[in-house]
Amino acid sequence: MRRLDSMNETISLNYRQKSILNLFAQQAELSREQIAAKLPSVFAVSKATLARDLKHLIKNRLAVAAGSGPSRVYRAKNVHPLITYVDLEQYFTLNPDERKSVLKSFTTDIFERLPGIITSQERQELTGISRSFTAATKTLEPAILNRELERYVIELSWKSSKIEGNTYTLLETETLIKQGQEASGRTKEEAIMILNHKDAFKTIVAHRREFKKITLTDLLELHNTLTKNLNIGSGMRKQAVGITGTTYQPPGNQWQIRQTLEQTLKTINAIDYPLEKASLTSTLIAYIQPFADGNKRTARMIANAILLANDYFPLSYRSLDENEYKQALILFYETNNLYHVKRLFLEQYRFTLNTYFLA
Repeated sequence: MRRLDSMNETISLNYRQKSILNLFAQQAELSREQIAAKLPSVFAVSKATLARDLKHLIKNRLAVAAGSGPSRVYRAKNVHPLITYVDLEQYFTLNPDERKSVLKSFTTDIFERLPGIITSQERQELTGISRSFTAATKTLEPAILNRELERYVIELSWKSSKIEGNTYTLLETETLIKQGQEASGRTKEEAIMILNHKDAFKTIVAHRREFKKITLTDLLELHNTLTKNLNIGSGMRKQAVGITGTTYQPPGNQWQIRQTLEQTLKTINAIDYPLEKASLTSTLIAYIQPFADGNKRTARMIANAILLANDYFPLSYRSLDENEYKQALILFYETNNLYHVKRLFLEQYRFTLNTYFLA
């Protein structure tokens, strides 16, 4: 039995019930017979047991029913279809080729469904805890501010690089950034990756007002900074790529990539709430994979540029679980479900507010 936190309540769910919720995330409405047929064989159940499961989900405000008799259908209870709860552990019990009914390619209709993934209740809570980055940094003594900025840059550069497989430890990253001393037993490329993060953050701080509206040039230039001297081609990739751990294939040629990027930037720039805008940017750039390499780190940094441009605290991702983050992205690639990428993004935002630039 696993537990799910929902609306500040702790709800007890078994793996079968979580599997049912996962089905709702992939198909909006299902009859009881369709649910029984789609459940993995390990979760096969009798009609009576399935009825009890559905009743439990409805009672706990995780599902709703509509209609009666043979036309009765069930769906997740949520204000937005893209943030329906999905259990990651249950979802990833299946290998990529075993996961059925998943999206194999980029879906353009995603753009019409994106706005509103951060609910009004979440906005109210976030507004109550948010702090102005400008005000917070102005209240600190110069020496303390410089030390805090350095600490933040070290932790961002370390964790964002670690997500990409970099083996530098946090203390080795500190020595590299503060003293320019590379760690023994590490590659030159790992040191360059970390220092590129430092340079990229310096760039977005220096030009932060320019990132209120994101352009294709902004994205390309930031990617160039993050991948400088790493033998990664500049500009948009020219060939198709695969992604480890999923059968999803991002757009395959430069024409498709440019078209989807332009539509993505148009959609992002139309969103007025900075936290939603930044969260979606970090997800969609990773979804498109416009570059031969360096996509996720570019996505994270451009999201931070958006936050800084709107006087929000940028994320360091220091407490982020890398595997959970990668699973959340793959879940989005395969189902367009944003529940976990949004959850992790907002968790890291709260962490940043409680960790850095405290007066």
